[in-house]
Amino acid sequence: MAEEAQQTAIPRPTPKLKAILAKKIGMTQVFDDRGLAHGATELAAGPCHVAAVKTKDNDGYTALTLGFDGIDEKSAGKPLSGMFKKSGIPPVSLLKEVRLSGIEGWQPGQTVQLDGMFAPGDYIDVCGVSKGKGFAGGVKRWGFHGGPKTHGQSDRHRAPGSLAARRSLGRVMPGKKMAGHMGARNIVVQKLEVLKVDGVNNRLFIKGAVPGAPGNYVLVKETVKRRKHRIEAAPSLKASKKRKAAPAKK
Repeated sequence: MAEEAQQTAIPRPTPKLKAILAKKIGMTQVFDDRGLAHGATELAAGPCHVAAVKTKDNDGYTALTLGFDGIDEKSAGKPLSGMFKKSGIPPVSLLKEVRLSGIEGWQPGQTVQLDGMFAPGDYIDVCGVSKGKGFAGGVKRWGFHGGPKTHGQSDRHRAPGSLAARRSLGRVMPGKKMAGHMGARNIVVQKLEVLKVDGVNNRLFIKGAVPGAPGNYVLVKETVKRRKHRIEAAPSLKASKKRKAAPAKK
């Protein structure tokens, strides 16, 4: 009986997960091994808590509900506070589902860490909400050139131009590029390269820009593209011949 109790008390290892919630810190630069500087985005990635496990029998699909960025219990509200207590996790401000093909070994209350999840050279996809620009005209929203600047056209510089003809349908067709609400929509930037991983401080440095302003939440996951890791190109034969030193003159 004692041996059975010891076996049940040993926690099962957490399965590998290639997705984590993060907060955008801002832009910076990272130097590589050759001394070249790369523009990078710094993210505070994790730790995340597993709030719920979605199963095929109960929910019709398999997924994990991850929680990120702790808050005070009084700010969570009664419905969410009850769910947090049931799951055994601290109150968090962000809850997001991550679809998985298999959820074997996952349980509510487990912690997802950045350490060991990604490595420099990995390709990832970043999902976030872009900056909101409000109501924008056609020049800003779609890059229209505007009207002529001469011959007295003082009020047509940023006009969109003709919208519809009087003949035929005589109306504006759906999907036509016009002025309207710009930004504040879900954006997925695919195949960004991981430059640096700081697992101790939960920091992730990504080459390039990610959606949203500093302080926004994003979802970082392994890319859906075929190539998952950057492969160094082998030097060509011509380049190797050029590197050879010229023979000394007699």
